[in-house]
Amino acid sequence: MTVIADDGTPLAGTLTLPAAPGPHPAVLLLHGSGPLDRDGNTAKLPMDLGGPVAAVLAAAGIATLRYDRRGTGATPGEWRATGFTTQREDAAAALRALAAHPAVRSDAVGVVGHSEGAVHAMGLAARHQEVRAVVLLAGYARLGEDALRRQARSIAAVMPAPVRLLRRPLGALGNRALARIKRSRADTRVAGLPVNARWMREMLAHDSRDDLRAVQAPVLAVTGDKDLQVDPADLDEIRRLVPGATETHRVPGLSHLLRRDPGRHTLGSYRRLLREPVDADLLTLVATWLSDRLVTATRETSVHGDAVADRLP
Repeated sequence: MTVIADDGTPLAGTLTLPAAPGPHPAVLLLHGSGPLDRDGNTAKLPMDLGGPVAAVLAAAGIATLRYDRRGTGATPGEWRATGFTTQREDAAAALRALAAHPAVRSDAVGVVGHSEGAVHAMGLAARHQEVRAVVLLAGYARLGEDALRRQARSIAAVMPAPVRLLRRPLGALGNRALARIKRSRADTRVAGLPVNARWMREMLAHDSRDDLRAVQAPVLAVTGDKDLQVDPADLDEIRRLVPGATETHRVPGLSHLLRRDPGRHTLGSYRRLLREPVDADLLTLVATWLSDRLVTATRETSVHGDAVADRLP
């Protein structure tokens, strides 16, 4: 399935449908940060999230749309020229296309987001009434700059001792790099490497708490207690801010990669964990929760003729 973005860019993706006749409830799957394809993969970090999520949801009677970001996979464009707000706009275009698809029930559409994708899922749910259920996997509830700084501290704390001794000078170097990015109005470099400065500027200034306050759909928020990149304590803030029904899970041993790590967890664990599948219990939790909100609610609506929004908890 190809989604046409607001500026005409074709976002190449995959719509996975259940085997039974439709139309079906459906969700839009949004991945973490970086030049990721429809499955959440880069050459060096293959998350392989899209396929397992689509498969478990199809078995539960729910369709899934996932797409390649600009400049990745089969989608044209330049990743380093793509802003954080462009990512949000592309996700909104994909949501509209999904809701309009003839194989999809437009009154039973949800969003599943991981990491940065969870932040965009908050924004979609806050702005689009067609979103009936929201799943936030490792989503943060704070200013983007605060989330990035917390991430840096968390990662530094599990680095080898010689690196930890350099925390202060490395922190000062990071502060200077952030200040330069925030002052710039064009692409820039950090440690000699090109970065997506536009994305960074917009992400640093975005406060996900503003969106959470406006979410009316039911929310499932899940973060692992071994997540190095997102503070699990933000689950409490999500529950406090969302005005509607909210269910949160702080999963023991679960990492930011949505795999469990029984040992000491560091950035060095990532390559090993990515050779393992996405946590099966997590997938079951997501599928069961969405089925209760989308499949069951849709079925009751077709029988009783009530509005889906009125049937949701």
